[in-house]
Amino acid sequence: MMESSEAINIGWFFGVIAALSLLFAAGLRLPVRLGFARRAIAATLVIGSAVGIVILANVALFRHDAHLDLTREKAFTPSVDAGNVIRGLSEPVEVAYFFQKQNPGAVALGTMLRQLERENANFRVRLIDADQNPGLASSLGVRTYNSAVLRSGDHRIEVVTTDDREIALGVLRLLRKREVVICFASGNGEYDIDNFEFHTHFEGAHSHSHDASGLAVVQMEQHGLGRLRRAIEKLGLAARKISFATGQPIPEDCGAVVEANPRTAYSPGESELMRRYLQRGGSAMLLIEPDYELDESLAALLASAGIKVANGVIVDPREHYFTDEQMIAVSNYGVHPITRGLALSFFPGARPLEMIPTAGIKLTPLALSSPETYVIADRLGNNSTAASGPRASRIMVIAAEGALNEAATAPFRLVVAGDADFVSNSFFPYLANSDVVLSALAWLTHEERAPAVKPPIEVLPTVTLTGEQMRGIFIVTVLLIPGLIAFAGGTMWWLRR
Repeated sequence: MMESSEAINIGWFFGVIAALSLLFAAGLRLPVRLGFARRAIAATLVIGSAVGIVILANVALFRHDAHLDLTREKAFTPSVDAGNVIRGLSEPVEVAYFFQKQNPGAVALGTMLRQLERENANFRVRLIDADQNPGLASSLGVRTYNSAVLRSGDHRIEVVTTDDREIALGVLRLLRKREVVICFASGNGEYDIDNFEFHTHFEGAHSHSHDASGLAVVQMEQHGLGRLRRAIEKLGLAARKISFATGQPIPEDCGAVVEANPRTAYSPGESELMRRYLQRGGSAMLLIEPDYELDESLAALLASAGIKVANGVIVDPREHYFTDEQMIAVSNYGVHPITRGLALSFFPGARPLEMIPTAGIKLTPLALSSPETYVIADRLGNNSTAASGPRASRIMVIAAEGALNEAATAPFRLVVAGDADFVSNSFFPYLANSDVVLSALAWLTHEERAPAVKPPIEVLPTVTLTGEQMRGIFIVTVLLIPGLIAFAGGTMWWLRR
């Protein structure tokens, strides 16, 4: 949808063209058989009018510049996220971009920065050729091409990029008033945030899998949540590991605690640390895989928050990817600040969750499967082992908010998911998986109203379809179209025989 300011600018453009066309038409209809004095007066009026209209036209076009990007990829148009961030600026930000003119991406970013500059007077841009101004670059500490130095007051950061979203993320980091720390639990075999950002998998002698069948073989090292960590750091958040095994309380500066795929059982003492953290108004995200058996203390803690983590694995014959009915595609979201504007996401193996109505706690189902879902005992089971009972939609992610108990001093925020792989390096960058996680973290850290920008993640472009979409394509391309062609050919043969 075109912005209203852009539509106004385009209107000015066509208005100027109309005025010039009217002047040209008037010149063509001007009588030529006049006396010398009348011709001189008429010529003076025409020339004066033309000069005046041209001056006014240039002023109008300069003050109401319109941008038309006819490329399919919109390569010279700022992203919607970057535009929202710049239009929302309430304090001055200066950007000095040292670009390399031989780099088409850097030149395109310079064009986009000029467009963003017109969106808000608080955003000032200087485009500097680094080869022609090495002294200026050195004085600002710039050592590489395509570096943007962002300044606001005494604050200064440097961003090396040719992507306008990185500039917007830099602006958000520059203006952040407080440090927000995301604490990742460790010590129970969780996914690690220090890794090489490869995908999470298990290798065996005869197979390669993401499921529990690989638990009996060697687990590859250096896998986990590296992409998530880099994404939150681009947003200006800090990532830190914490361990419950020390018995020390969860630090006060933890904006949110992430427990991603624990492998060993919680001790009662560790569950008590989490309980005390939530009682004082903490926020947490628990990502529990289907093959993890909760101990009684952690299950009791979640029950006091109105959440029950059920056993089994969800199977969705209707909404899934490829031929794997355990890889659930999600387009059905509950109404919540986390799910606002979310597109299709997917969960590669999830267990069902249940809501327990609890006084003082607001529960919201965030991600649900299709109504044709059923549950099997484990990932290695087949569809014939489906649990008894009617097929129904299952909850995979729940958000809870409120007072944990009478001893609570502040309301907690909690997100529980029956799957952890969807945030791992394997699946985090694809479709809306990263949006789900980052939106949840924004809500947990009470920043759901802040401008949102999705950090760029380097992945190969892919097209992923649900099972229903694949069936539809098969029916149309393999059955319907060839069938129509055969029918048309048979009809023509019958009429001509």
